[in-house]
Amino acid sequence: MERIHINVSATDYDKTSKEITSILTLAEEMVHENDSFAVTDSEFAFGWHFYVVSVKSDMVQKFAEQKGEEFSRLRGKGLEKKFLSWLSGKMEQKNLKVKFAIKEEMESGKYGIF
Repeated sequence: MERIHINVSATDYDKTSKEITSILTLAEEMVHENDSFAVTDSEFAFGWHFYVVSVKSDMVQKFAEQKGEEFSRLRGKGLEKKFLSWLSGKMEQKNLKVKFAIKEEMESGKYGIF
């Protein structure tokens, strides 16, 4: 099963993880999926909580298809980036300080710090 792994950095784990869970649950209901995401516990360092949200790719695909043009217009190249843009937008609406990154990209070393 293909999954999109999203690294999350947040100042408030409880609020952000609850909000992400709520947002993804609504997305799941919209496309009639169940158990298509997971949120890990956080590690705390430098005043930030770091954790991973793992989402099934086929759920994101169905979500993108259902959103249609609205999804196509989101910032980013490809499904994963557009999904991050959508998720970031939802978090901004709630005034939550959070950063998202695709886990595989961070580990690929293209940022030069890993």
